[in-house]
Amino acid sequence: MSEEKKKKSNAFTIMKDDSTDGHGGYGVGSVSLENISPVIIDPNEDRAFVDMGAMHARSEVERRVKFIPDREVVKNGKLYWIVWVTVERGENGAYYHGVTGCEVVVDRSIKRAYKSMPEHVNHMDKSMKGHVIVDHMDDKSKKLLADFLREFDAEMWENSTDELKQALPE
Repeated sequence: MSEEKKKKSNAFTIMKDDSTDGHGGYGVGSVSLENISPVIIDPNEDRAFVDMGAMHARSEVERRVKFIPDREVVKNGKLYWIVWVTVERGENGAYYHGVTGCEVVVDRSIKRAYKSMPEHVNHMDKSMKGHVIVDHMDDKSKKLLADFLREFDAEMWENSTDELKQALPE
């Protein structure tokens, strides 16, 4: 697959309309998820990629496992991060508005995974509100995320806040 096609299949979603544009009808007050994308960080394989399946807990790393609330059951599992990346458009163009990371631990041998649903929902909300929450991530994963965001769109990275640039290492 060519690089151009690969890049298009991993595209971030950018908000194109406002669900609360004043019509007062059905859906007023609903949250638009059109400008948020889940980036999967796989420190085990040194890779980062957009996987829209994570919006419904159906990402590549979440498939074919049963989620459990007890992290101890999957203590031999592999760590992954689902990073909620919100893209907004400012006066200089699109930029990474909010970036929040949540862990997922998957043990394929027992087909179980740990994921805190309240954490994922709260972090998704905070990403949409422009927060940067990555300090709990390991350094390798933060570097993978930073490299991915820079390489994906250097202009969006340059337009982003200093808070994001300081939170993710060079």
